[in-house]
Amino acid sequence: MTRAFVFPGQGAQAIGMGKSVAEAYPAAKAVFDEVDEALGEKLSALIWEGDKAELTLTQNAQPALMATSIAVFRALEAEGVTLEAASFVAGHSLGEYSALAAAGALSLADTARLLRQRGAAMQAAVPVGEGAMAALLGLDFATAAEVASEAAHDQVCQAANDNDPGQVVVSGHREAVERAVEIAKGKGARRAVLLPVSAPFHCALMQPAAEAMAEALSHVDIQRPAVPLVANVRAAAISDPTTIRSLLVEQVTGSVRWRESVQFMAGEGVNEIWEIGAGKALSGMIRRIDRAVATRNMESAEEVKAAAETLA
Repeated sequence: MTRAFVFPGQGAQAIGMGKSVAEAYPAAKAVFDEVDEALGEKLSALIWEGDKAELTLTQNAQPALMATSIAVFRALEAEGVTLEAASFVAGHSLGEYSALAAAGALSLADTARLLRQRGAAMQAAVPVGEGAMAALLGLDFATAAEVASEAAHDQVCQAANDNDPGQVVVSGHREAVERAVEIAKGKGARRAVLLPVSAPFHCALMQPAAEAMAEALSHVDIQRPAVPLVANVRAAAISDPTTIRSLLVEQVTGSVRWRESVQFMAGEGVNEIWEIGAGKALSGMIRRIDRAVATRNMESAEEVKAAAETLA
């Protein structure tokens, strides 16, 4: 098997995530402790027994999902699964930071602080209610991009996430995104629905957040990852730290090219992808992109043990 490790993005968060690995593996518990210390607060308490609405706030969800992914990854390492088991790492949006932390390119503390800043900057970039995102189901990326362009008028409306062959997310000004929903239905979309998000991610309206992240990233040490990162905005393998830094900034306003990223990895011979962290959203997308690629999810201690046994 040629394997890749991938890390989920926002939307996968759930109260209690990562708790079973933290209870079973000291190395996983240490991840949550270090993130709490880096942020100067008990994020772990919010993750395990807090309020779902508070966890879903983007400045909380982003570091929380990363902490969960890295805790699961450390549990895998405790079971003898090393990064050498993968040819690539990748992550969906904020998951790209988790991938870089797993691959040793970013320290855990820096990653936690960066994601807290990223979440806050993305939320602050657009006043609540002025932006929106919508999922267009049943349209390919080219058609969805045409819909976004047609809907924009003098506002922002962009194809933000190319998730899989039948799911593209558009992002921008609320009125433009609402127009895109209606236009998409007229172009044969199976469904077109507004998403319950707090800001219009991955579009030009996020430029203030991109500038904030450029400043934040300029103060952080980025190492060469132990295995290449398949970057969201390039859908290609990247290892150069300077390039990684610039692409993390570009990613804030750019499209998440997830479909092409999976196709790239499959083209490089990857035939098994492990989704490390909360939820199963990426595995579903991967199956719709290329059914020949096997998927495996892991969040719980039991799933970690089962995955490790396949490599024993």
